[in-house]
Amino acid sequence: MTHLSSRLEQLSPAKRALLEKLAARGGPAAAEAYGAPLSFAQERLWFIDRMMPGEAAYHVPYLLRVRGPLDAAALGRALSGVAARHDSLRTVFEERGEGAVQVVAAALPVALPLVDLSRLDAAGRERTAQFLAAGEAARPFDLARGPLLRAALLRLAGDDHALALTLHHVATDGWSTGVLFRDLSALYAAEAGGPPAALPPLPLRYADFAAWQRLRLRGDALERELAYWRERLDGAPALLELPTDRPRRAARGRRGGRVEAAVPAEAAAALRALARAEGSTPFMALLAGFQLVLSRWAGQDDVVVGTPVAGRTHRELEELVGFFVNTLAVRGDLGGDPTGRELLRRTRTAVLGAFEHQEVPFERLVEALKTERSLAHTPVFQAMFAVRDADPRPEFPGAAVEVEELWTGRAKFDVSVALRGGPAGYSGSLAYDADLFDRATAARMAAHFVRVLAALGAAPDARLSALPLLDDAERRQVLEAWNPPARPRPEESVHALFAAQAARTPDAPAVSYGGETLTYAELQRRALALAGELAARGVGPDARVGLLTERSPDLVVGMLAVLQAGGAYLPLDPDHPSERLAFMLEDAGARVLLAREALLGRVPGFAGEVVLRDGVDDVSAAIQPPYPPGPPPPASGGKGENDTAVAVLPSRAGGGGVGGGGLAVSPDSLAYVV
Repeated sequence: MTHLSSRLEQLSPAKRALLEKLAARGGPAAAEAYGAPLSFAQERLWFIDRMMPGEAAYHVPYLLRVRGPLDAAALGRALSGVAARHDSLRTVFEERGEGAVQVVAAALPVALPLVDLSRLDAAGRERTAQFLAAGEAARPFDLARGPLLRAALLRLAGDDHALALTLHHVATDGWSTGVLFRDLSALYAAEAGGPPAALPPLPLRYADFAAWQRLRLRGDALERELAYWRERLDGAPALLELPTDRPRRAARGRRGGRVEAAVPAEAAAALRALARAEGSTPFMALLAGFQLVLSRWAGQDDVVVGTPVAGRTHRELEELVGFFVNTLAVRGDLGGDPTGRELLRRTRTAVLGAFEHQEVPFERLVEALKTERSLAHTPVFQAMFAVRDADPRPEFPGAAVEVEELWTGRAKFDVSVALRGGPAGYSGSLAYDADLFDRATAARMAAHFVRVLAALGAAPDARLSALPLLDDAERRQVLEAWNPPARPRPEESVHALFAAQAARTPDAPAVSYGGETLTYAELQRRALALAGELAARGVGPDARVGLLTERSPDLVVGMLAVLQAGGAYLPLDPDHPSERLAFMLEDAGARVLLAREALLGRVPGFAGEVVLRDGVDDVSAAIQPPYPPGPPPPASGGKGENDTAVAVLPSRAGGGGVGGGGLAVSPDSLAYVV
């Protein structure tokens, strides 16, 4: 870690003058006249707040339980003293043009309302305190007016209080929590009658850092850093394809849930020993395990995970409360089924490279990569991983203080794991997007994560494919409960069974779509006429027929006709691009295409036989009952590889009944809906 002052001394006179001008614009005396530029991270949260006002995902709430004597008035003065000491807590964001500037108020006291719950019974006090704290945590911030630090004191009994603190992320980060609690402890002790707080003056303001960052990260210096990230993330998947319980929405709703994820002491000790042996850190071992679970769930060997870094690369920044944290994209390579030890080595290389180039703000990285933006998911990565030390806590004279980080119920990513280290292992949680995943699914993923970590520590030289995800109960469910003994297949082929049904109930409705209904007799008659035409074109066993048609009765007629001719059908959606349709025909080796003449323009380059549906229906009128089962089955008998069930696809418009826009099949039909 270097001194920022030494870096400043190396600037040219012109750059130093520009920096001083930018920094001066954020000074208290000139705050109202000029304002100061936002840091890149502040700018991103400001834009998010403009798009989604009041979004609670970027609130940072804490509930401090204080048991022992507490001077509420002294605590209020101490909170105001913390805000007076740190400019970021007195900052508001004023919109100017297409952007904003940060304006630091000369003074912004912190209000500390007191709510007395002591008259309620014990259970009522606890429930009400949690309810009020959660409501305070979710209450929107106004970034244009402030304040960015809110407090409320709940009195549960004479010597039992709960202090609800809520900050906006634009003014704080994880490191800042320790600084804030340390300063609050010193100022409260002084305000409660102790000696004056011995807090050293701060060498810089947050506005100085924002101005320096804007000056530093531009031109050749920025391009050199971005070159690493462009090369590192070249070809990385844009989306982590985790299997979800519900389809991904067009725009994320951010509704979140959270389940426990705890690594026992024995597994944690084994991982730490493995990390030491490989010259790595426990964080790298934990991250390797998380990427392995994501890889197994998504079926991807290339996995990108985000992780936060403090962003305080200069000593002068260590004592400030502010939004310095940056997010790094760590790309995991799990290809080739390496051993756990080899995976850790790969992860170590990826993490060290990312940390070496950590000064590029994630916001600038997204811009430079020119990734396709989507409201449905976050750019670059959709999974976050963080490990931190035990949470800091303030110290109030004569009182015991416990800190609880409140959950806002909002999800920033598809999945994110946050762990805290301790002598008993690692404790934490897995947060998930509740619009994508059920709680049971998230709990299963968390259990797999813990199980993989234990396996990595116990057998680091085993191949990744040999490391277990499932416990015994899950394995029995997959192998036995979900795979019951196979039921015997009927001896007859599908088209023979359909012919028998048509003979039994010729006038029953077999298929309906929109205003058209075909009886079994009509469906069988049309299919036989078309099957004869296909057989005349050489369709038989091992022949593949492209079936190009809209969702309509024609689709069912075509499927049944191909089966009656002895071939296999390849459904082709006319709405697909022509190039995709041509590839599907070539890849399947289809020699015959069955289509209406109006759709032939979708596959202009097809060189095989073309059978036009137009006109074939007229031939079907000559076929009268009793209906034959169609052309002879393959020589191998009625259970050849082409004996495929008729697939009936629902209409895109929904519905499903007669006249409802869907494709409906009679309950007596032998066609199977898939």
